[in-house]
Amino acid sequence: MAKKGQIIEVELFDTADKNRCVGQLEDGIKVFVEGPVAVGDTVRAKVTKMKKRFLQARLTEVVKFSDRRTEPRCKYFGVCGGCKWQHFDYSEQLRVKRKQVVDALERLGGFENPSVADCIPAQDTFGYRNKIDMDFTDMRYLTADEMNVPEEDLDKPLDFALGFHAPGCFAKAIDIDQCDIASDDMNLAVETVRRFMIERKPSIYSTFTHEGFLRNLVVRQGGATGELMVNLITSSHDKPMMEELCTELQRVFGEKLTTFVNGICTRKNMVAFNEEEHVMLGAGYITDRLGEYSYRISPNSFFQTNTAQAEVLYQEIINQADFQGSETVYDLFCGTGSIALFAAKHCGKVLGIELVESAVADAQKNAAAHGAENCTFRQMDLMHFGKIRDDLESFGLPDVVITDPPRAGMHPKAVKMLRELAPPVIIYVSCGPASLGRDGQLLCEDGLYRLVSCQPVDMFPQTNHVESVARFELCS
Repeated sequence: MAKKGQIIEVELFDTADKNRCVGQLEDGIKVFVEGPVAVGDTVRAKVTKMKKRFLQARLTEVVKFSDRRTEPRCKYFGVCGGCKWQHFDYSEQLRVKRKQVVDALERLGGFENPSVADCIPAQDTFGYRNKIDMDFTDMRYLTADEMNVPEEDLDKPLDFALGFHAPGCFAKAIDIDQCDIASDDMNLAVETVRRFMIERKPSIYSTFTHEGFLRNLVVRQGGATGELMVNLITSSHDKPMMEELCTELQRVFGEKLTTFVNGICTRKNMVAFNEEEHVMLGAGYITDRLGEYSYRISPNSFFQTNTAQAEVLYQEIINQADFQGSETVYDLFCGTGSIALFAAKHCGKVLGIELVESAVADAQKNAAAHGAENCTFRQMDLMHFGKIRDDLESFGLPDVVITDPPRAGMHPKAVKMLRELAPPVIIYVSCGPASLGRDGQLLCEDGLYRLVSCQPVDMFPQTNHVESVARFELCS
């Protein structure tokens, strides 16, 4: 039996949760290995935890590389918490993503042999994101190579970083020069803001003292339109500084820069959210297109982060819904109304429900711009079903509900509301297999619904994230 701290050698034969792979020792004990590993690797790993039936270990060395690997493109691979699968061949990424969906439905949802199709591949595997969200910190995360370098010899200051956090490290950020899944324009916007702020040295918000000026930088670019938004989030509004930064951004981008917004946030968490906005350039929003539809996107509004692949996803929603032309449809967590507009021409009428006020306003304007008179949008909290029941019934009870919740899934109260509505068909759009499994289990409790089919769609190449569209039908 291996001991804690011991270095073991094992061949990895399968993937596991939390970006791990699993192998088996000669005595039959399974080992879950953390780190940039792949199925087929033979590795040496240090045992970190011991359980009765398995061990946990951390990678120390790859002895033999799997033929399912490829060379990572990003210099931050293995440090940044984002693209953890760049060392997987793309066909292997697709295989494992489907497996994640199957595993979640079986283990968390209790579904036996669920009908899950092959994962639909993405058109572009790099440069596909239309939004990046970075944090400012006053403590730069040092790579292993930098640890032993004297401060005066470092290429970058220790007290400034604009980038992403390493896994489990919330106080420090990796200063990112280039994100390979973002566009060139988005990377240039980040570099422009970084250079400007390093020169002027304003204070940076601290998660310990809850004081400081710079908080987040969010850059969005329409995947189909190319329109560019820079949203700098600070604790207060410094008009002279923002005007100066606006001038610099215009110098770099010219007419490419569609809008520059200074968002103000006073919350203690580091979530990028504008409590108030100062529009320094443009109209304060950009537009993007999905198919024949254009969408207005404000800084706080949700919009699918892979424009090209969102069209594929939305078409799959239409396919799974199998509209006959007269249905009353509810679109829950509707954001800016992108799914609702796609569905509108296939059904009788659509009610989009969303909690974020600015997103509802954008959805209404998007529908009006396209003459979608059968689309209605309302700001509602799905957890307070009793308060909104009359409003829903006045619109008409749904034949089909499309629900596209955030990664954490639906609140149990929202699932309860959905079960009380009891629409004949529920299309669940999931950005996390675990939440699909858990919510699917709640929907199908007591045999009320049954899972008919599930189609994974790869929206996020190089990462472990996978979207999926599942069809649930009310049991007679």
